[in-house]
Amino acid sequence: MLDPFEDRDINTMKLYHYPGSCSTGIHVLMAEIGADFETEVVSLKDGAQKQAAFQAVSTKGKVPTLMRDDGTVLTEFQTIAFWLGRAFPEAGLLPDDVERQARILEALDYMVGTVHMRGYTFLLATGKFVSDPEAQAELKAHGAEVVRDGLNRLDAMLGDQDYLFGDFSIADGALFYICRFAARVPIDLPPRLQAFLERMQQRPAVQRALQAEA
Repeated sequence: MLDPFEDRDINTMKLYHYPGSCSTGIHVLMAEIGADFETEVVSLKDGAQKQAAFQAVSTKGKVPTLMRDDGTVLTEFQTIAFWLGRAFPEAGLLPDDVERQARILEALDYMVGTVHMRGYTFLLATGKFVSDPEAQAELKAHGAEVVRDGLNRLDAMLGDQDYLFGDFSIADGALFYICRFAARVPIDLPPRLQAFLERMQQRPAVQRALQAEA
């Protein structure tokens, strides 16, 4: 059976992103793999995700969106992260062991699907869901509870390791943006996650990605 990731020659890709959003996590992973890629900002605050130029790339109108060198497009954080890990094995972002891969994907789904979408989204975009002030307050309280619970779970998962699964992996791209979002709420990070955030900010690839977004 052929492996679709074997002997793949990747030269130039394009990441559609918005600085400070979850797409920063993918930006970091792309900087880590060391392949050539371009970036294009999709200004969410100006509604660029709904305009024809970006809709022609992705009808979902979401970032991150990755256009690969063959013109095919990937969307959704977990999918892009997994593909990067498999397509660039030399970067060591995804272990070969199936059980560890499953655990990493499990963590990615939790961070993106729960902590971000059911937590931070209700805190940072409350007006998209309800207009009544009392309902907004309730929704924000729910979002804060989900985020705090999620951060505590992730802090326990991290433990005394440098990274979420010991060695740096695709999961740490998601954990990085999840930790950065806390300052926008604001919610204090548990101590080990705070140390993780500071550790990540010292990685050369992270610094390159953040400089590019600045």
